[in-house]
Amino acid sequence: MPPAAGDRAQPLYLDLDGARRFCLHHPAHGGAPRARVLYLHPLAEEMNRSRRMASLQARALAAAGCEVLQIDLLGCGDSPGDFRDATWDAWRDDALRASRWLRGRAGNAPLWLWGLRAGALLAVEAARALEEQDPCNLLLWQPPASGRAVLQQFLRLRLAQALAGGDAAALMKSLRAQLEAGQAVQAAGYELSSALARGLEAAQLTPPPARAGHLAWLEVGGTEPGEPAPGAQPTLAAWRAAGWRVDAHRLPGPAFWATAETETAPALLQATQALLAATAVVREGAAA
Repeated sequence: MPPAAGDRAQPLYLDLDGARRFCLHHPAHGGAPRARVLYLHPLAEEMNRSRRMASLQARALAAAGCEVLQIDLLGCGDSPGDFRDATWDAWRDDALRASRWLRGRAGNAPLWLWGLRAGALLAVEAARALEEQDPCNLLLWQPPASGRAVLQQFLRLRLAQALAGGDAAALMKSLRAQLEAGQAVQAAGYELSSALARGLEAAQLTPPPARAGHLAWLEVGGTEPGEPAPGAQPTLAAWRAAGWRVDAHRLPGPAFWATAETETAPALLQATQALLAATAVVREGAAA
């Protein structure tokens, strides 16, 4: 999917209740916005490797009439602070402030929190906090099994750097002991604080208790479309049981957040576009 014609992306620093954050704002094309979309990026280097995909999708959604905001969370990208300053609570607050800013731009258009990998966990966390004041829908790209799984993967980067025939289990235990003692851990050029590690490890993909919306769960892998991985099925069942409308698909494409070369997954872009377009049509039909 090429960049949308007439792209009007605006880089800016937003003052979000006193917190200065770098954002890319993509104004909705064609009049009143059909939806508000807030993108929450993944952890550490996965954020950089995903920039192309996030940009392509944000531009396409804006061209389709969505008001889109991409935010660099505290200590990430071009926002103030270092990565070691980040905490899970601070990132959740960034998401809440950014959603309020979008509401000021697009009023009561349906809100979608769009998260990739760790950003999917953060989107669910923010949805719980928003459910009474601004109920939202969720667009989750490659949601992980849990925050603990994401943390384990991050720590393995340190193992890959440090081990040369050493004891992986002992080193992992040592890294976890550092975090539990309140010390930061470095891996692949990133310094992860114990506060961020605690919040990430506790994060779960459990549905908000009070209000149900629309969950779009999209994974990539292989060469043919199909169902999400078997490990995702119990989680999806729990969301359906909580009353959420669930669209869940596995689409062909590379693990673009993890590859050294910049890659794209066109099928993922197209499926996202189709899901949000269908939701907008349903809403407009209901309003009529």
